Amino acid sequence: MKNILVGSRDEVLLRTIKNCLGYNYAIDSAVSSKASLDIFATKKYDFVFIDISFLDLDNNKDYKKHLKAYWNIFPDTEIIVLTPSSLIRNAVEIVKAGASDYLTIPLNKDDIKYVVERIEEQSRIKSELDYHRNIVLTGDSLNPLRTNSSLMKEIYNDIRSVAKTNSTVLITGETGTGKGVFAKLLHQHSQRSNQQFIAVHCGAIPDNLLESDLFGHEKGAFTGAIRRKLGKFEIAEGGTIFLDEIGTISTSMQVKLLQVLQDKIFYRVGGEQPVQSDVRIIAATNSNLEKMGETGEFRTDLYYRLNVFQIEAPPLRDRLEDIILLVESIIERLNKFNKKEITGVHEEVLQAFNEYEWPGNIRELENLIERAFILEESQILTPKSFPIRLFKEKFRKLVSQVDTNKSLEEVRHTEIERVEKEYLKEQLKTQKGKIKQTALAAGLSERQLHNLMVKYHLDKVDFKNSM
Repeated sequence: MKNILVGSRDEVLLRTIKNCLGYNYAIDSAVSSKASLDIFATKKYDFVFIDISFLDLDNNKDYKKHLKAYWNIFPDTEIIVLTPSSLIRNAVEIVKAGASDYLTIPLNKDDIKYVVERIEEQSRIKSELDYHRNIVLTGDSLNPLRTNSSLMKEIYNDIRSVAKTNSTVLITGETGTGKGVFAKLLHQHSQRSNQQFIAVHCGAIPDNLLESDLFGHEKGAFTGAIRRKLGKFEIAEGGTIFLDEIGTISTSMQVKLLQVLQDKIFYRVGGEQPVQSDVRIIAATNSNLEKMGETGEFRTDLYYRLNVFQIEAPPLRDRLEDIILLVESIIERLNKFNKKEITGVHEEVLQAFNEYEWPGNIRELENLIERAFILEESQILTPKSFPIRLFKEKFRKLVSQVDTNKSLEEVRHTEIERVEKEYLKEQLKTQKGKIKQTALAAGLSERQLHNLMVKYHLDKVDFKNSM
């Protein structure tokens, strides 16, 4: 279970957070700034909700210094500032200094859940980014990320070319191909890298809330708007905003977004004064926006404003050369956060990976590796820890056209024996005739394997020098 520390003297505030998140988090509390740091040092906290007054802001505007007091203990902790409406500007400055977000008091349960879910989604994107290691930035050049794919090398060259500009970028591609990773890379290697990178999953936010989330609202703009709220565009000022699943937004939101792109201004919900915007927009979609424009589902003028520079994230099946690099990186990350020490993947699994279609792309690969990591009892990830669907291509090749002149029972008996024999030959070949490893890979005992080898006249000596 993940841990949350709440630093506040307000018992109602603490109770609200417990009622909202206590089902999924272990929640501790502190009633002073010193107590908060002391308790924080005792164990790893995933989130810290901290009253703005605990950050000693009266006479010191060095917000980053106060945040570093926590990050020096646990650098990955997400800090959420709790602030009254009167100090929202201060809270925004603290977010710009590196805090994850802020929440206004009195707290709203929906706001709490949304902020936590958004931060966790950003953490997931960061984890995908970690798969692509060895990023080295020297001067104004971007060294290629680790890849064996010529296609990916071209994409990294495109990122290097466009990163230093302020051009709007549209990232297209199937779900799970790492579009969020590319967006983060563009920001990290841009001139805005020292400012905020804020990701918004447009498809996950109801349309009636999306406008307020992006552009903010004024007090009294609608029922429940008891205070002014700053939107993501305002918080991201000078930085980058990543609009994921841009194809899901409504026509009215498309018009408002077009205004930001054209005129560099927006209006808070219920507001009459324009707000200037200096934000780089990166958008992503798994839909064909050009076709949606032809059918009237998506404004063509907005499409052309977004599509100044397009990057297409390739599906995993088109970059199979990177499978081994991705697998190594995922295993390395899992080893880091778990007690197991997995050293690699069985050759048969890697072969299956290269024959599989990967409809879920990198995200599906991550899920399969993590599942196998949990189940595996040996030091390498073996076929028995993966779903059988991964190996269907291999077994399909073993099944030839059957003889319909025979009875079903005769065909069944013949084919089972033929497949068993071919399967054992492949396993023995892979393991170079080693009985213990072959039995382990096949999910058999050594005695069972011996009996089958006798049955099918297989000799381990014939496989010792196999490649």
